[in-house]
Amino acid sequence: MSIVKVIEVLSQSEKGWEDATQKALEEASESLRNIQSIYVKEFQAIVENNKISQYRVNAKISFVIEKKNPSTKKGGR
Repeated sequence: MSIVKVIEVLSQSEKGWEDATQKALEEASESLRNIQSIYVKEFQAIVENNKISQYRVNAKISFVIEKKNPSTKKGGR
């Protein structure tokens, strides 16, 4: 049986929501393994001088938790 964990991340980009999402995934992949999906929960934009200056996403990243090797458990032989 696999256990999937979900974390929530925030990211932004000057280019667009897709780029903000990709940046979130790239940053998360530096410290997580077995990423399975990313779900964009919310979109937001920062407006300056009547133009969008920053695109922001609030996303959930799902990844499979690795099982420990049975021989490395405490008290294992």
